[in-house]
Amino acid sequence: MNPTSKLIMMVFLNITIFTNAQVKKDLELYDILKKKDSILFDAAFNQCNTDLLKTLFTEDFEFYHDKGGFTESRADFLNPMRENCAKLDKNQPQPAKRILDKGSLAVYPLYKNGELYGAIQKGVHSFEFLDKENVYQKGEIAKFTHVWILEENNWKVKRELSYDHQSQQ
Repeated sequence: MNPTSKLIMMVFLNITIFTNAQVKKDLELYDILKKKDSILFDAAFNQCNTDLLKTLFTEDFEFYHDKGGFTESRADFLNPMRENCAKLDKNQPQPAKRILDKGSLAVYPLYKNGELYGAIQKGVHSFEFLDKENVYQKGEIAKFTHVWILEENNWKVKRELSYDHQSQQ
């Protein structure tokens, strides 16, 4: 590699490093996606609101789970949830809940030609499940990564990874 090529490569790497840094937690993008994360998991675990969830995922949504496998579309992801939600007793507490580990959430903006088009959000969360006495018990702790895309001025999850599930027991 000639000296000019090396210099161009070093400049490109420095620009890439500085433009793809994590968003500070007090910035608007971080706050928007933190709120979206909360809405997403509230709809899934507390409300069982698949109509709201449908608005939070792209049609070509993909879900990768280290224990549950691969789900190829928004419909394939939401249909089983919709069936399970229909079976729930509305007078009973939600059978599972998700807890975001404080301080674990990070957001990394994605740009193309200087324009924000998406973001990577990652964090750690844990789950609790009701036992036979309707008392929440610790379940697993896991890492997650969401690829959010700005689609017609709406933030939607295009890809979700849920991995490194470990028992909290």
